[in-house]
Amino acid sequence: MPDGHNFDIEGLLDLARDKSVASRTELVQVVSDLFFGSGNVVSERERALMTEILRQLIHDAEMTVRRALADRLADEADAPADLVAMLANDEIEISHPILVRSTVLRDLDLIEIIHHRTLRHRLSITMRASLSEDVSAALVEANEEDVIKSLLENPNAEIKRDTMEFLVEESQQIDTYQNPLLRREDLGPELAKRMYWWVSAVLRNYISEKFAIELDSEIEATVKALPATDAPGSGARLAQRLDDGGEISPLLPVQTLRKGEVSLFEELFARLTGLRKTLVRRFIFEPGGEGLAISCRAINIAKSEFASIFLLSRAARPGDKAVESDELTNALNFFDRIEAGTARKVLDRWKIDPDFLFSQRQLGR
Repeated sequence: MPDGHNFDIEGLLDLARDKSVASRTELVQVVSDLFFGSGNVVSERERALMTEILRQLIHDAEMTVRRALADRLADEADAPADLVAMLANDEIEISHPILVRSTVLRDLDLIEIIHHRTLRHRLSITMRASLSEDVSAALVEANEEDVIKSLLENPNAEIKRDTMEFLVEESQQIDTYQNPLLRREDLGPELAKRMYWWVSAVLRNYISEKFAIELDSEIEATVKALPATDAPGSGARLAQRLDDGGEISPLLPVQTLRKGEVSLFEELFARLTGLRKTLVRRFIFEPGGEGLAISCRAINIAKSEFASIFLLSRAARPGDKAVESDELTNALNFFDRIEAGTARKVLDRWKIDPDFLFSQRQLGR
């Protein structure tokens, strides 16, 4: 058989014509050795021939042969891209080493596989030595808990800021995201602080130590004791006390709404924005959420926190509390369109004339 780059082409073709498992297995080994063996130099014609032989093997060979070929090609940086892509789309028993190890696969190849192959294919992709932001986003869009957890546990996966914010919000309902999220180096103290209010006591201690976040114990105790604020005027007194101590952050109103404390939310939000509480109450009950969006934009509340306020405030309305998907989408799109400077100007006008909101609508603005 072959020696260096001098080999019997007819012999290879004879092996290719033989359909037996033994011949196919031998052919994979021979062609792989010729193609990728150290010191071998093949001509363009020889390379094209061997590529075609391998392509035929992928279509016709037994699973054990395809698996052996995939395992060999997974570590070859010069492997033919079309062959690697074909193997990557094969059954998971064959594609796994390619999906995990091959550097030949491009982001477009990976995203296509994410969209059209199985959960096990997506899990394999999460184990790659590196993942771009676009590939990570595609994995998150698949909305599979096991896939997202595995992605978060990969320290070399790059994750966009807005994708990370989305996962932080999701971690309120999906506990399995919390630990891997907090152990990522790219999470950042701002998002970690947001998670503080809904994770376990153990993870709260971890947040405080890792991110050097000092959270006033009185604020935490206040959130825990919110149901005790039902007495008349208690919300206003608590809001005043927190305001005097400079302890009203954009996160605190969200937590009050989660506790069902609408009145206290109104007090806190009014103090954050400088608006009258009656106007804040209008924002809660108005359709569309434009007033909330403008107010949140003006005081630099993050989009994810605005989304939480919008959904929770809808639940506080009398009657039908359901929020249609397009209602939330429209509110978020409106939030995105508003410039922070414009929002602050509108907020300043509302402080003078609360009815400006409604005259503004009548003017079609």
